[in-house]
Amino acid sequence: MIEVKNLVKKYGDHTAVDHLNFTVEKGKIYGFLGPNGAGKSTTMNMITGYIASTEGEILIDGHNILDEPEVAKKKIGYLPEIPPLYQDMTVLEYLKFAAELKAIPKEKREKNIKEVMSTTKLEDMKRRLIKNLSKGYKQRVGLAQALLGYPEVIILDEPTVGLDPKQIIEIRDLIKSLGQKHTVILSSHILSEVSAVCDHVLIIDKGKLVASDTPENLSKVMTGMNSLELTVKGEEAVIRDALGMVENIENIAYHSSMTEGAHDFTIKISGDMDMRENIFFALSEVKCPILRMQPTNMSLEEVFLKLTNDEGKMRDKEMEGEQ
Repeated sequence: MIEVKNLVKKYGDHTAVDHLNFTVEKGKIYGFLGPNGAGKSTTMNMITGYIASTEGEILIDGHNILDEPEVAKKKIGYLPEIPPLYQDMTVLEYLKFAAELKAIPKEKREKNIKEVMSTTKLEDMKRRLIKNLSKGYKQRVGLAQALLGYPEVIILDEPTVGLDPKQIIEIRDLIKSLGQKHTVILSSHILSEVSAVCDHVLIIDKGKLVASDTPENLSKVMTGMNSLELTVKGEEAVIRDALGMVENIENIAYHSSMTEGAHDFTIKISGDMDMRENIFFALSEVKCPILRMQPTNMSLEEVFLKLTNDEGKMRDKEMEGEQ
């Protein structure tokens, strides 16, 4: 759907985007992440055609955003961080104005406006002045204009910034529903939001792509192993002996537990085998009940910090050198 090839953007001697390459597939919700100054907003502005690249190309469904801007831009709906709203218009007036700007044929405008108002739940607000709406409803109006014209790609830049928890949940649910009919690119600093909504994550740092995968796979890759966290009731020596009989366990790290008479520990397993049943039976034979067993996963926040933190990268390189 979107192909970004060898993309470069320079401002004088400063390289904001440095030979960026990625592909956005149809029908998925993508999280686009990066620390401040990473080149995230610059990349999004180039994808929407707002600014031109220094080198490289962007193809929207096969159409170059610079060579065929009219065709390419029709396939994109964009909601910037601050929605471009005219405060003294009613919601309906604004959407009619936006539909006219997008050159939607007159005979299709009314139907299209009704549909986007229904999708964004704005029907009851259509006669209200935009300046009198809450921030959450203003965000919905901005999203409604992005949906006009049935674009195949929806790009959302910080769509929940400044909203209260209830409004965040409502917009989050709305974004999920958009993923059923559109390809969505979501830029957000709220990483829990990205984890909850997105099928795929792109992380850039200093203008370069440092990760591209599902949130689950990123966690597994960054953890670097197949591992489990357990809380088991019983004597430590008995638990050690029982687990020592289980094949493919590479390492066992014991920790103090908050549960009386129990032990917390992390088991590292070689390969990708699922050893939960083997561990369960080994411990049940010695009558040591498992109170908790779950995969060891890094949160998206931890993955993000590890990939974009220079100190973390240096430590990783040092550890690789020692091995």
